[in-house]
Amino acid sequence: MYTETARTDRTRRQRGRPSPPPRRRRNLGHRILGSGLIEALAAPHGADRYLELVRPGWSVRELRAEVTAVHHPAPDSVTLTLRPNHLWRGHEPGQFVRCTVEIDGVRRARCYSPASSAHRSDGMLELTARAHPEGLVSRFLHEHAAPGMVVGLEPAAGDFVLSAERPDRLALISGGSGITPVMSMLRTLIEEDHRGEIAFLHYARNPDRVPYARELAQIAVQAPGVNVAFAYTRGARGGGPQGARGNGLAGHFSLDHLSAIAPELAATEIYVCGPAGLIDAVRAACNPERVHSESFVPPALTLDARDAAGAVSFARSGIDAPNSGATLLEQAEAAGLKPAHGCRMGICHTCTCRKLAGGVRNVVTGEISSTEDEDIQICVSVPAGSVALDL
Repeated sequence: MYTETARTDRTRRQRGRPSPPPRRRRNLGHRILGSGLIEALAAPHGADRYLELVRPGWSVRELRAEVTAVHHPAPDSVTLTLRPNHLWRGHEPGQFVRCTVEIDGVRRARCYSPASSAHRSDGMLELTARAHPEGLVSRFLHEHAAPGMVVGLEPAAGDFVLSAERPDRLALISGGSGITPVMSMLRTLIEEDHRGEIAFLHYARNPDRVPYARELAQIAVQAPGVNVAFAYTRGARGGGPQGARGNGLAGHFSLDHLSAIAPELAATEIYVCGPAGLIDAVRAACNPERVHSESFVPPALTLDARDAAGAVSFARSGIDAPNSGATLLEQAEAAGLKPAHGCRMGICHTCTCRKLAGGVRNVVTGEISSTEDEDIQICVSVPAGSVALDL
């Protein structure tokens, strides 16, 4: 884990210089292929069409990645190792990427958080997806992903990241598929030779649902200052490696669980990712000013009878429909439209659309906006009366 790249980065930090983001140098070949002359010679298809014949992941202008390895760390999960092309600019631990695959001739996009260290020396990217029964993309990846497959990517984004000044004491808490961003944080800290204390607490239904159990057990033994514990919510008792604090944990989050592996809570920065219930429980039990969170679960839609009034006008399509009170993305789909979308939970901003008139309520924050001619995320916006969209 302690690579030459990590040692170089540590030296930079010790000298007060920030580490550069991981990136691949744009070599002479890339510059030539991206030139206007080559594009003109390759007309009408463009250089990318010919590059695909040589290697599908290559592209002059489109960020893509080739799957180099696939394994299933848990019965319902799949881990992909990806080789991004030269356009990839790396990620901060905790961020997400929008991944696009083609299913039955239709491009589908979903957001996944890299689990790999931000300092991974080989430039590879690791994504782990849990196959939800209703998850079209996650099930496709779980069942059909194979080496050689090419996926589309977008630059890493998101504000759920480690602070630039690494805290001396951290608690990384996750539930279900929320393990991936905090796994990236842990791996990054280890490669940086972090000298503080790190508590890693993961919640799963049972032992078979922990994707990185073996690696985490190894880290807890080999990495000084890292304490790992698992808690199972379906009867079985969890714990960490032999001799670790926190053995015998069971049930849902409680302050006792966290105190067992992170005794100095008052001085601990907490990063939590998972279901909304887990995040709410952590915030209620701990100092909210020290809690940083991200949720992979779509927000619960609380309907207000006043919202289900009026009509929704999709101005560009010439369609008007009674307001059902559902999110504007769901109402657009019910009207036969296919607006662009990704996460369906207000994270990726893919569904951003221009609201021409009317008021909307954000189901995440509860805020109501009646400003005309503004951009909104239709996956987390419900009409507050009649609304007109540029869709």
